[in-house]
Amino acid sequence: MAIRYLKLVLVAFVGLQGWLYVAGNLANWHAGVGAISYVIGMQDHAIYPHHIAPVLSGPMWASLVFVLILCGEFLVGALSLKGAWDLWAARGQPAIGFNSAKKYAVLGPGMAMVVWFGGFIVLGGAWFQMWQTQIGDGSFKDAFVYAVTAGLILLFVQHADD
Repeated sequence: MAIRYLKLVLVAFVGLQGWLYVAGNLANWHAGVGAISYVIGMQDHAIYPHHIAPVLSGPMWASLVFVLILCGEFLVGALSLKGAWDLWAARGQPAIGFNSAKKYAVLGPGMAMVVWFGGFIVLGGAWFQMWQTQIGDGSFKDAFVYAVTAGLILLFVQHADD
């Protein structure tokens, strides 16, 4: 039974992380849009100065990308917290019932991997080469931590309970 509680608490923390980032990003809207604008504008790239994709510049692009990030983080929170609630509701059921309740508890951390691995590491790192600048590199490295943590939680939660 303790493993079930651990699973639901970890999924709840993934959800809380998603919503705390939404709140922090909303509270710092202008700084966030500025950072996104800097990254997608591919400014100050000294290591790999030649771009493989078009530069996205202008406030519309930065705002659009920032809103997409916010939507992704909101979904991380919503899916994970729904998943934690479903695990809570199924905590006393036989293994088959608890295992059946894991749909959103897996989708939440999965969405976290989409946001922080797909969005920041793949698109931000490979397309926009964000690792080349101090502003981008901090987000790039942090996204790795978040994506790996979410992936480990996803694997742990997905593991069948007896």
